[in-house]
Amino acid sequence: MLPFSAVLMIAIGVCATAAIPTRAAPADTGGIAPTGRLRVAIAISPAPGPFWAGRDPAGQPKGVTVDLGQAMADALGVPLALVVYDNSGAITDAGPTGAWDITFVPMDAARRQKLDFGPVYNVGESTFLVRPGAAIASLEDVDKPGVRVVGIANTTTLRAIGGWLKNTRATGLPTVEAVIEQLKSGQADAFGMSRDALTDLSAEIPGSHVLPGHFFQARVAVAVPKGHTDSLAFAKTFVETAKGSGLLRRILDANGLQSQPVAPPDSG
Repeated sequence: MLPFSAVLMIAIGVCATAAIPTRAAPADTGGIAPTGRLRVAIAISPAPGPFWAGRDPAGQPKGVTVDLGQAMADALGVPLALVVYDNSGAITDAGPTGAWDITFVPMDAARRQKLDFGPVYNVGESTFLVRPGAAIASLEDVDKPGVRVVGIANTTTLRAIGGWLKNTRATGLPTVEAVIEQLKSGQADAFGMSRDALTDLSAEIPGSHVLPGHFFQARVAVAVPKGHTDSLAFAKTFVETAKGSGLLRRILDANGLQSQPVAPPDSG
């Protein structure tokens, strides 16, 4: 009988060469999926992207992280179980509780205290969405006294905003939906997030605009709860294989993200 590592490499190779991953033969998952299912933590918003998932017309989660999670589950030969959260901060906080096995989130120093990271698969620019009627035309205009800046609470992006601002402060809100409501009602002036997501959200808020430039580059990576060495080894191998085989490129393209780059090899 082949050892688990050999079975895993074969399964990853099969999945990575297929446009749509196919289920591999069941294997001893070595503690990666202790419940018999691969529990992948995702966050959902109205503006899907390389990190955020969305929902299909039937209300089911869809997106890059869903497809990556399915490909990983197929490589292991186990069912996929999605664990849905409001944002990446909630995913991170749940990591030590054993609620999920693998996730995909932007990495930063604070998050490394609870999670172990594998390779980066996407690097994206973060900028601001400006509410209708606000006299904000540049990044410099955001960092002025009295400008009401918001972000998603307990996230890498909000921490980056806090470090970037010098003359005003940012407030964290729990969900993208809460932010949209504040922008529409005039309670907030500028919302910091990834450019790809903000471009989609701008269409929902007539008169709003996305600022040129960026204040931060988010590095989105695969991650596991701290100390889960088998899971981390699997995640590293899978993501690097998905990059090299073109599977990750196909997943991005299939989700309408043709302009989003795939991070180079060994970016973790």
